[in-house]
Amino acid sequence: MQPGGTKSWVCRVQKNGNRRDFGLGSASKISLAQARERARQIRTWMELGLDPLFERRKAQGVPTFKEATAKVLTAHRKTWRNEKHEAQWLQTLKAYAFPHIGDARVSEITGPMIRNVLAEIWLTKPETARRVRQRIGTVLDWAYASGYRESEAPMRAITKGLPKQPKKDGHFAAMPYSRVPRFVLKLRERESFSRLALEFAIFTAARSGEVRGASWDEIDLEEMRIGVQ
Repeated sequence: MQPGGTKSWVCRVQKNGNRRDFGLGSASKISLAQARERARQIRTWMELGLDPLFERRKAQGVPTFKEATAKVLTAHRKTWRNEKHEAQWLQTLKAYAFPHIGDARVSEITGPMIRNVLAEIWLTKPETARRVRQRIGTVLDWAYASGYRESEAPMRAITKGLPKQPKKDGHFAAMPYSRVPRFVLKLRERESFSRLALEFAIFTAARSGEVRGASWDEIDLEEMRIGVQ
C-alpha cells in the first residue's frame, strides 16, 4: 500500500543475497492472476540471468537513437545556455551520428558501430569528433539509466581504439602593430566582460592567465601599475 492509500502489486525477488522489488501495477487495474503471471515472468528472467527491467523495456518498445536523442533534448531543455546551443547539440548528431546509427535501437548500438561514426572525422575534425563522442555517450547513458540498455556505452574503450589525434602546436600569429588601434576601436563596440579583459591585456602586455586570475590587491590605480603575485 502506498502512503496515499492506493494499493499495488509488488514482486519481491531475492538472489545472491540481494533483494529487489518490481512493481506489477495498480491493484485496482491488474487482477491477481495478471499480477501472478507478471511475477512468474520476472522470476524466469532472473533465473536466466536477465535484467527484468531491461526485458520489460524491450517488450514495451526500445527507442531508436533518434527517438532517444529527442527525449534527451526535452529532458535537458531547461539546462541549455540558449536555444542556439541546443540547436548546435542536435546538429552535430544529425550530421555525423544519425546517418550511421539514427535508426538503430539504442539496445543494439555497439562499440564498433560508434567507432565507425567517429572514424570518419576523428583525425580531420578532432574537436567535432570529441563533441560527437560526448553527445552519443549522453544519449546512451540516458538509455542505460532508463532501462533500454543492459550495459553502459564503452566510450573510453572506443577512444583508445582510435588513432591518437594530432595536437595543436605553436601560437597564434601576432597582429601587426599598425592594426592594433583600429582593432581596439572595433573591440569597444562590444558589450562584454571578455572585451574589457582583452583590452586590459593589450594595454598591460599581461598574459591571458594573469588577466583572468588577477585580483584587486594586484592593481594599484594611483600608481597605474599591476603586480602579478
